Amino acid sequence: MTSPQTLIAAVGSRGPTRTARTKRTPGQRREGRIAYVFLIPWILGMLTLTLGPMVYSLFLSFTKYNLITPPQWIGWGNFTQMASDSRYWQSVRVTSVYVLISVPVVLIVSMLVALILNSGLRFITAYRALFYVPSMLGASVAVAILWRQIFGDTGLINNALKAIGIHHASWVGDPATALYVIVALNAWAFGATMIIFLAGLRQVPRELYEAASMDGAGPVRRFVSVTLPNMSPLIFFSVLLDTVHAFQAFTGAYVVSQGTGGPTDSTLFYTLYLYQQGFTQLNMGYASAMAWVLVVVLAAFTGILFFTSRYWVHYGDR
Repeated sequence: MTSPQTLIAAVGSRGPTRTARTKRTPGQRREGRIAYVFLIPWILGMLTLTLGPMVYSLFLSFTKYNLITPPQWIGWGNFTQMASDSRYWQSVRVTSVYVLISVPVVLIVSMLVALILNSGLRFITAYRALFYVPSMLGASVAVAILWRQIFGDTGLINNALKAIGIHHASWVGDPATALYVIVALNAWAFGATMIIFLAGLRQVPRELYEAASMDGAGPVRRFVSVTLPNMSPLIFFSVLLDTVHAFQAFTGAYVVSQGTGGPTDSTLFYTLYLYQQGFTQLNMGYASAMAWVLVVVLAAFTGILFFTSRYWVHYGDR
């Protein structure tokens, strides 16, 4: 016959039993209602300024709409039109090249500068602020106009080259170099990513470097075996944000190309072509369809990045 003690032990071994739900006090319920009252402005803003327009743009992506006449339902017409739109595929190509070049450039430059600043330089605070200032300005209209002047036909770069006997036409007017001017504009504002990497480098335990040095590891080996694994969560974060930001690049491309897409559409970014369709040609249905394709692409990229992160992102608790 089983003893009561044995039954109690058997029941306990099955795991914790369901406990009674803690009853909230009147004061806690009142605080909860007050919290919801403070959240009302945010909820209203999300519904009216974010979620509502998103749902309506999804509806418009299946219509023909020019802002003047009522939307006309055409089903998948806008999406099938993209398959035969040569300028659409040009915008996809330009944006893809820009993302594949600019994101690695920003990450590599940010890491190199962060490593230099973390090596014990004097006046590190001044250097850190100096490198961060361009990221505060970003690809604003004023900076993009300045960039266009610098790389123009009679700009600073060409004047400097002319002084040493090299003559070059406008960098922003040449289809072979116009896109790389915008890549340089994006790389110039690397300060935000550099600050993130610098903060991460200061969190890497020094004893790991000391242990690697005692094992005979050189600077490159220490960087690969110690720095990169400890920095991988921040690299993952930066890759995600910088890639999404690159796909959404607009201001620099618009100002540098003066809204035309540059010579032979060499700087026709996806967002710039979307803007032209929606606000220049008033093809709001087609522009909405383009926007939702971009949303799907970004969602797929994010999902793939999170899925693959288990193989190369290393956290301290595992």
